[in-house]
Amino acid sequence: MGDQGLADVAHFLWEAGTLKSARRTGWWMAGVRDPESVAEHAWRTSVIASVIATLEGADAARAAHLAVWHDSQETRTGDVNHLGKKYAAPGDPEAVTEDQTAGMPEVLRTAVRAVVAEYEAKETPEAICARDADKLECMLQGLEYKAQGYSSAQRWIDNSRARIVTESGRRLADELLAQEPLDWLHAVMHEKS
Repeated sequence: MGDQGLADVAHFLWEAGTLKSARRTGWWMAGVRDPESVAEHAWRTSVIASVIATLEGADAARAAHLAVWHDSQETRTGDVNHLGKKYAAPGDPEAVTEDQTAGMPEVLRTAVRAVVAEYEAKETPEAICARDADKLECMLQGLEYKAQGYSSAQRWIDNSRARIVTESGRRLADELLAQEPLDWLHAVMHEKS
């Protein structure tokens, strides 16, 4: 591997870091002034993907890996929310990934492109679990925002819940809907909520 390949990998690592400050724009319509970043969303999505995949008997590490990369293209396209998609189509994730990885060493370029293609194809159990994790994370974030007083987040909660397809994802969603955001803390502290 030549230095140019590593230089392009390093460039991508800098680029990936921009997702830490890229906001998920749909939440602005719910009145959230400082919504979560794309990176924050991707992190919890990967955790949820590993949970759903484990419960569904799929490869948890693979599902989490797919979830880590699922919004990586947003370094170039930004987070285009559903209203924005009505007026301008977001970039094709596979085409954006192809451009992002063009100068990388072949082994890495091929691997990253395959991960994004698998996620977008929606065919493997791991991709289905990762996609459900994306919806469940959005629902969970909506529940947190609603608990903070953003009642308009209910739309995201309902829409996300309706799009979950795995049995484990649906059951987790129902359990989350039955809880409050700090119930976990009360349980750990042996307090009544």
